[in-house]
Amino acid sequence: MPSFNFTIHHKEKQARTGIITTAHGEIRTPAFMPVGTAATVKGMLPESVRATGADILLGNTYHLMLRPSAETVAKLGGLHRFMNWERPILTDSGGFQVMSLSKLRKITEDGVTFQSHIDGVTHHLTPERAMKIQRLLDSDITMALDECTPYPASEEDAAASMRLSMRWAERSKAAFTTRSGYGLFGIVQGSVYPNLRKESAEVLKKIGFDGYAVGGLAVGEGQDLMFRVLDDTVLHLPETHPRYLMGVGTPSDIVGAVLRGVDMFDCVIPTRSGRFGRAYVEGGELNIKNACHAEDNNPVDATCTCPACTHYSRGYIHHLFKAHEMLGPILLTWHNLHYYQNLMARIRAAITAGNFTEFAKTFLGVQNREK
Repeated sequence: MPSFNFTIHHKEKQARTGIITTAHGEIRTPAFMPVGTAATVKGMLPESVRATGADILLGNTYHLMLRPSAETVAKLGGLHRFMNWERPILTDSGGFQVMSLSKLRKITEDGVTFQSHIDGVTHHLTPERAMKIQRLLDSDITMALDECTPYPASEEDAAASMRLSMRWAERSKAAFTTRSGYGLFGIVQGSVYPNLRKESAEVLKKIGFDGYAVGGLAVGEGQDLMFRVLDDTVLHLPETHPRYLMGVGTPSDIVGAVLRGVDMFDCVIPTRSGRFGRAYVEGGELNIKNACHAEDNNPVDATCTCPACTHYSRGYIHHLFKAHEMLGPILLTWHNLHYYQNLMARIRAAITAGNFTEFAKTFLGVQNREK
């Protein structure tokens, strides 16, 4: 079995392309990970997700520990077999979901006790338990347990939260089962405070991880501040390891973060937008529910080669949404995931060719328009 490693192929300023090698295959970077929170990318067959160009999916410790349970997934052959995805899988440790979804949570030095948002049953999640769950799931990339600091937070509160996450990171590393082809990522916290981000990064480097994630962003701080925090954070992360910006984001977020040296992304935006009738196209977004599309025989995007664009018209997909037919969200989800993977391919090609800075300038100049 291959060892877990990251090889950089091309660089243009801070942007870079590379390959992450895992037990279940290679990941081309910069990479976007479609979100399969509960062992499925909503509305998509695994084969269809792979056809969009995705090398890796994201699953979630919090959701899978609640239903059907990590032990059940392990009995059924592990997450890859369970969801029929033979490629790499990264699992988030559940810290963000504990903050955003759970009820009556209580955080202590030991871990977090919370009530399930599904049935109210009380659970206790520690760094050790998070590592065991992700081992049972057979995750190629395991995430250390952290507390996702809410925004806004005072510097004092952000410091206390970050330092707790760093102590949990050390325990996560100690509890992680080292295996060839499997990696563990630490998560930088510290809210919007550069000194705290630096402190967090230095602690994680001292512990030693296979990759480094930037957490606690895309939680309401806005794109400009997010980019400033990235500028203050990435410079403290080792160039030799993959960098993962968690929960991000829009196409312009991704392009801007790649400019700053980020290699990996995940976000629910393409699938969630597809379910609500919004399609990503060159230059912005298209709302298929708008009346102007009712009699439009054109595809969603004439330049796109996804099945939604090659076989169906805007008028038909508009009809599906108005009729509340499930095929409508499926088609736009498929299109959006294709758009995101095509964007990542264009980013990789531009970095390889040495013209990514110009590509990013042009791309960002025409984004965020609704049609």
